[in-house]
Amino acid sequence: MSVENKISTDIESYLKEHENKDMLRFLTCGSVDDGKSTLIGRLLYDSKMIFEDQLAAAESESKKYGTTGEKIDMALLVDGLQSEREQGITIDVAYRFFATDRRKYIIADTPGHEQYTRNMVTGASTADVAIILIDARKGILTQTRRHSFIVNLLGIEHVIVAINKMDLVGFSEETFKEIKSAYTALAEELGIKHTYYIPLSALDGDNVVEKSENTPWYDGKPLLELLDTMDISRKETAENFRFPVQYVNRPNLDFRGFCGTIAAGSVKVGDEVTVLPSGKTTKVKSIINAGDITEKSREVTTEEAYAPMAVTITTEEEVDISRGDMIVHTKALPRVSNSLKVMLVWMDETPMEPGTVYDIKRATTVVSGNFEHINYKVDVNTYERQSVHKLGLNDIASCKMVLTQPIAADAYKENRLTGSFIVIDRITNNTVGAGMIVGVSRREEDIQKLTTREYTDAERALNQYIRDNFPEWECKKC
Repeated sequence: MSVENKISTDIESYLKEHENKDMLRFLTCGSVDDGKSTLIGRLLYDSKMIFEDQLAAAESESKKYGTTGEKIDMALLVDGLQSEREQGITIDVAYRFFATDRRKYIIADTPGHEQYTRNMVTGASTADVAIILIDARKGILTQTRRHSFIVNLLGIEHVIVAINKMDLVGFSEETFKEIKSAYTALAEELGIKHTYYIPLSALDGDNVVEKSENTPWYDGKPLLELLDTMDISRKETAENFRFPVQYVNRPNLDFRGFCGTIAAGSVKVGDEVTVLPSGKTTKVKSIINAGDITEKSREVTTEEAYAPMAVTITTEEEVDISRGDMIVHTKALPRVSNSLKVMLVWMDETPMEPGTVYDIKRATTVVSGNFEHINYKVDVNTYERQSVHKLGLNDIASCKMVLTQPIAADAYKENRLTGSFIVIDRITNNTVGAGMIVGVSRREEDIQKLTTREYTDAERALNQYIRDNFPEWECKKC
């Protein structure tokens, strides 16, 4: 039965079925004019997710701008800004939703221009899959390398290489193989885990939803079928429980609960947990996942909760827990430090200079800090490392970040939520940067204590050696 028939005959069962589908987020990226918006428009059109008035408007706009002759310009179904339609480019990130019988999808259409790299980073930050489009006539370009680097930096493990505009090269198998070979070498250089290659024509729909007769030499799946069947699950153990506290709920004297969204892992009633950064230990008394806690008769409790559920947790002991703290399993503690090695993407026209104090927001934690040192800047066109003293707009660099107080942190590759942060200008309150935690160092104060102790121990050993072997040289002050 088609989707239209399901909706018209039994809307309730359709909604129930739709509710239980899993969600996949993906983005399209690549160089300018590679066909990103056209591909999304074709997906929406062929999956019957376009309303009649939207289609009529796209037909009218297509005649007005005349970019695709007599055909409908599918990009106009996605590019909503007037300047985007006039120039035929994507400027801002456009999000679209559609669904199939198997999955629900959220698409992020990201800009290809270099000056809008920060917008592309925004779209990629929540994606599970990246579709990198390559114009079959041009092959791999600078912006292809740039976006591939950013996709890999942001931890997207699945990359679909859509070699587009195959109709303009006569659906040449040789051209497809040449580009596939070149990108395979690029993926190996970057360390991208999973790559998939599809020859397609976004404008005409070849290999987008249905297999194309124009590519009999291609034995893979069309794009939509690949997305429907792709396994995007990440290996995650229940012990790596992470619960950033968003709100302390105290409606009356008899109740004190800690609200938030589980970032990773799972928790059960009776589990021993630790509150970070304080290090206090307690046990989970109850888990409330629905209802009004001001009326006990409406409480809905559960014995276990897991990511990404939003729940309220109560503890057996009265432990000091505030917004910004993180509750974790005692047997799987993350590192706690105020000194972090990070990869930083700068998003502001005002340069970042080491030593400038910013507000750093990580999950529910907001703390002041600065970037003490720029280890190196990455040239995203060549992947070379450069020595710089400040960062400009769209620059990506490895930095040492020092905070005014320690936080519990994971590496970004292990947990996106607890391993990422944004940088906020303290005067304008603008978001000026975004970053990924690469490693957690010793606390700065611990480093100072350790250095002092190591120096004292070495000095004491040296003096003892002098006293034992050269008594006439002994320093009377030591």
